[in-house]
Order: sequence, then C-alpha cells, then structure tokens
Amino acid sequence: MQKLTIYVDGDAFPNLLKPILVRSIERLHIPTIVVANKKISLGRASDVEYVIVEAGADEADHYIAENIQEGDLCITADIPLADRVISKDAHAIDHRGELYSVDNIKQYLAMRNLMESIRESGEITKGPPPFGVKDAQMFANQLNAFLQKYT
Repeated sequence: MQKLTIYVDGDAFPNLLKPILVRSIERLHIPTIVVANKKISLGRASDVEYVIVEAGADEADHYIAENIQEGDLCITADIPLADRVISKDAHAIDHRGELYSVDNIKQYLAMRNLMESIRESGEITKGPPPFGVKDAQMFANQLNAFLQKYT
C-alpha cells in the first residue's frame, strides 16, 4: 500500500490550523506538500515540502489535482478542488473539519454554484462566519479520525 501524502491548499490555510497539522505530520511522519502561489510556512516540520506555483486563481488547485494520488488527503476549503480530488479516489477535508466524500461532494458543489449565481445576479449574500477556535477543534478532530483510519 502506498504511503499517504497530504496536500495542503496553502493560499488560504488558517494560521490556527498550522500547529495542529504540524503535530500530526511530525508524529506520524506523513509526507506533506504545501502548494501556494506565495511563500507559506507551516512551521518547523521535516516532512513538509513547499511548492510555489505561478500567480493565478486556480494554479495551486491545478497542481494538487494533477499530482494527488488515490488515497492521498487534500486539505482545502475550495469545493471544486475537493470534487476533483475525490474524483481521483483521494480524500478532502476543509478547514472547518468537513470530510468531503463521494456521498456529499455533489451537494456541496451544487450549493456553492447556486450561491455563486445568486451573487453574480447582484444579490448580496453573507459569507461564512469568521474562522475560530471551535472550527480549529472540529478540524483537529476530523484530521485525527481520518489519520487513525488511513495511516
């Protein structure tokens, strides 16, 4: 069985999650690739590789989608990227601890697309609530549950 690699969509990765992720990476020695279009650091972690892609809205997403392998994990808040990852039989967790799956990703994608079309029609919509400690705890719980199952 191929060893799990974690891909982090780094452009919007919350600072509160960095120490949580680094502890898991270091404890389990999980190869991790942080992909962003600018320099991002998770902190001191020997198992982390950083990939800087060209500037552009979806460059990090394209890199991750092209390189992720079956069984790997992607950490992203980008629902279209999560959909691409799941279509390759990999896994995706968002910053708030939601584990995307074959069973739920199409619903998330449909809701995202609906909200985008509402915004494009000129309607003002509320974004997600500010990211906080409770979200970080939900992420930590989901990440730990995932790693117990897949490592």
